[in-house]
Amino acid sequence: MTPQLDVISIVVTDMAAAVAFYRRLGLDFPADSEQEAHAEAAVPNGLRLALDTEGVIQSFYPDWTPPQGGGRVGIAFRCADPAEVDAVYADLVDAGYHGELKPWDAFWGQRYAVVNDPDGNGIDLYAPLPTTTG
Repeated sequence: MTPQLDVISIVVTDMAAAVAFYRRLGLDFPADSEQEAHAEAAVPNGLRLALDTEGVIQSFYPDWTPPQGGGRVGIAFRCADPAEVDAVYADLVDAGYHGELKPWDAFWGQRYAVVNDPDGNGIDLYAPLPTTTG
């Protein structure tokens, strides 16, 4: 068997805040995940996103210390179209999350934006830009 990517795991400081953020992005965490030390949501393509509190990681690795600041992982959410990038970005920023990079038309052909999750990780939002024929 060839190993296959199955789970992306993020170490979180506050489970309730992290679950709330990723639910706003459409992930379906089980009820009461906010009170757990480990929570998982399946995504349509078969992957799972797992959230683990710093405490649960320290229980397995007593010498582990949490990294400071963001940049623990990079995750990108594909949106249906450029307008959805703008709408999702606005919704998250209006809900109090930090907008790291406002939506813009990137030179690589995407409407692109970045919002930070509660632990400071950059969460990319993108959609392909319409192509023009001439």
